Parts: sequence; structure tokens; C-alpha cells
Amino acid sequence: MSSILTLANLLTVLRLILIPVFIMTLYYQRFIWALVVFFSAAITDGLDGLVARSFNQKTQLGEILDPMADKLLLVTAFITLSLPRFTFTDPVPFWLTATAISRDVFIVLGALVINMTTGFSNFRPSLPGKINTFVQIFMIVFFLTANAFHFVSEFLPIAYYVTFVMAVFSGFHYIFHANRLMSEHHNQNQK
Repeated sequence: MSSILTLANLLTVLRLILIPVFIMTLYYQRFIWALVVFFSAAITDGLDGLVARSFNQKTQLGEILDPMADKLLLVTAFITLSLPRFTFTDPVPFWLTATAISRDVFIVLGALVINMTTGFSNFRPSLPGKINTFVQIFMIVFFLTANAFHFVSEFLPIAYYVTFVMAVFSGFHYIFHANRLMSEHHNQNQK
């Protein structure tokens, strides 16, 4: 039990707990608080990995919870901020929300199908995938800043297009990345 209750896993659980708090701040249009809560949750994303590596606290639970918490935080933010009721500015465009979520759904379904058909499960994040997550987090922080402080909103469309391009690029890159990982795994098993 103690190997499950690591500081790294507790930081991941904190990120999960902050998701409903984030939604409540948006519901009541407390955008400064929403920005603080979302930014805090995003910081725990970097910290839990750092703590796990630095203090040798990598666990199977953490390997499952961490990406799940990341995706849940971002999907929740995209969906909620796409609803006009929750923003002062125009909401996040639906096409961007659909692209960001679809990319993750395709990756997860693809990994599931590959795992079920070949047994391969050693999918590691790619550098473009990590950059994509950072860009999405930055875009949400930028959007919340525009709503909290009523400035820089004229630059939001640029942030949307950069986020869109990165989501598409990283999605296509992951197809080649997963193929390379499977080839390496296959070659190692033949030796």
C-alpha cells in the first residue's frame, strides 16, 4: 500500500481533485480563480513526473493515473470553455475542441486495437506529443487570462491555430512513432 501512496501519485490525485473545482470556478465565472486552479493543476503535471523520477517513485498506478489525469483536465477544459455560458470572450471554437479530443481518442483507440491484436503495450509519449500537451495547456491559460483580465483576446485566434496545427501534427507523428516502437519491439523479440 505504501508503494501506491507516493508523493508523485498524490500530486496526480490532487490534479484529479482540482478538475471539479476548476469547473465550479468557471460555472460562477470566477476566471481569476479558474486561472489559478487550472495553472496549479498544470504545475502538478510537471511536478509528479519530476518527483517520480527524482525519488524513484514510479509505480504502475502512476503510469495509468498520470496520463489519465492530463487528458481529463484538458478535455474538461476544452469542453467547458467551448460553451458560451462559461466565458466572457467568445468561447473556444468547437472545431478546436473537436480536433484536440479526437486526436486523443484516435491515439487511445489505436493503442487499444494494437494491444488487443499484437499484445504490444509499450507505448511511450513522443516529443511532439509532449509539446502538444504544453501548447494546449498554454492555450487554455492564455484563454483564461483573456477572460480574467479582459485583454489579449485579439491574439486568441493565433493561439487557436497554433494549437490546432500542433494537435494534427503530433497526431500524425504518433502514428509513425508507434510504428517505430512496434518495429523495435519486434526486432528485439527476434534476437
